[in-house]
Amino acid sequence: MKAEISATLRRILNDTQAELEHDKSRKSVKRLKHMIRDAVPLISFSSALSPGQALIAEIKERSPSQGKMRPQNVQEAPEAYKKSRAVKAISVLTSWKNFGQNMRIEMMEAIKRQTSKPVLRKDFILEEYQIYQARAYGADAILLMANILEAEEMRRLSDLALELGMDVLFETHRAEELDELPGTAKIIGINCRSFEGGLSLSNFKIARFLRQVLGTKRDQSVDLSRFEYAEKLPERAIKVAESGVSAENCREVFELGFHSILVGTSLLMDTRGVSAGLHDFEAALKEAAADKQAPNTRLQAPEKDQTPSSKTSELGGSSTTQG
Repeated sequence: MKAEISATLRRILNDTQAELEHDKSRKSVKRLKHMIRDAVPLISFSSALSPGQALIAEIKERSPSQGKMRPQNVQEAPEAYKKSRAVKAISVLTSWKNFGQNMRIEMMEAIKRQTSKPVLRKDFILEEYQIYQARAYGADAILLMANILEAEEMRRLSDLALELGMDVLFETHRAEELDELPGTAKIIGINCRSFEGGLSLSNFKIARFLRQVLGTKRDQSVDLSRFEYAEKLPERAIKVAESGVSAENCREVFELGFHSILVGTSLLMDTRGVSAGLHDFEAALKEAAADKQAPNTRLQAPEKDQTPSSKTSELGGSSTTQG
């Protein structure tokens, strides 16, 4: 684990360690390896995303930065995701101390069985036990975070995941972290959420207060300018935009070169219901697909407005409820 980690992230990782010890007391690695023999069959996560314009829809009960999701939406999400053609894969949080009491590894397995779509175990993966656990409970992919893991740790953990047949989504927060990824990395995400804390609006407590108490729709804990370094991702990588993506700005996100968007909060907090939120994304994804097929049919802004910084500014202005 990296030495320089923010206090906010350190607290979350301490909770993760406590969850990990709890799970280890219930099932040994030996038991998990035995369970893998009868685990839910793998579905290729990478194949689901590679065609592009893919939506990875997330399930969680709450968020450290945004607070509680709408219970009705959380309950309806698995069936809605199953029916939606736009949803190519499902991200399931398995850290129950920070994302809801029911968000345990068993929930991920149940969602995989219910939806028959590839599932990503989204958690703070720190050691091999969690890799075996992910596959034993049906995960098709895991998340490894470059802002908490050393390069050698990412290599070792990803090698085990690949050996077990799973894909790996490598999450980055800074362009410099790209150099730390192993050569096997083929799915790379940029997460624009800030974990720095402090007294800025990006502080989780402040962002949560603004959302839950004052009712602001803008997620203050995200910095959309981070999507700018998408152009530095390897050309053949499957590129995933995480956090800060809304139905209103996803077309611009895809124009930056992303194949997929990972969305949770905007769907799970939509007051109209999760299906209505999905409908908005489905319409936006169709438009994005049309843009890709006929890039010259859209009216272009003056050349001076087409710089990466101006595009990111446009994203920041249109982003409302974000996942």
